Amino acid sequence: MSVKIVFIRHCMTDWNKQRRYLGCKDINLNRLGEIQALRLRRRLKHFMFDRIYSSDRKRCLQTARIIFDGAKVIKTKDLREINFGAIEGLRHPEIIKRYGAIYKNWLINPFKNHIPGVETLPAFRKRVRLFLRKIVSINQDKTVAIVCHAGTIGVFISGLLRDKDFWRCVPSPGSITIVEYDKGKYKIKLFADARHLK
Repeated sequence: MSVKIVFIRHCMTDWNKQRRYLGCKDINLNRLGEIQALRLRRRLKHFMFDRIYSSDRKRCLQTARIIFDGAKVIKTKDLREINFGAIEGLRHPEIIKRYGAIYKNWLINPFKNHIPGVETLPAFRKRVRLFLRKIVSINQDKTVAIVCHAGTIGVFISGLLRDKDFWRCVPSPGSITIVEYDKGKYKIKLFADARHLK
């Protein structure tokens, strides 16, 4: 019995555009994000989804509501982005100034290095994996949509690929990643596809 999971990263926000770290802060989509979500709706119109899940953050719920237009969306905090704590809302130069080598080491290997007050990548990955384990167990032979965050998708995909470069597995706003689960194994069918936004 298999499960098809269509991951959708939420669409653009002002903080994404400004390249600020956006984790648990509840930010709305901007106008471009709304347009991207409409394009996603056209891209996904031929998919038949049995269930739709979303992070409980506004940017994800707004993305889901535009794409799925009235369909039931199951919201959960388990799909939230990593909690960036003290670096939430900051940009790269500000964090370098404040944390220096601690931040640089975290960028090189966020699974081994840690910024005080920021959710650790191992804890984040465990949270995401536990949720997905539950999803595949209750959705056998179904297709589900999951609207969530860059880190939520990236921490899961990097684990599947055994890729030490977490940042390389982080998808862009409004992109689609498709994973199939069958006989106890996940298989990536599509990663970070954003052709519908061009």
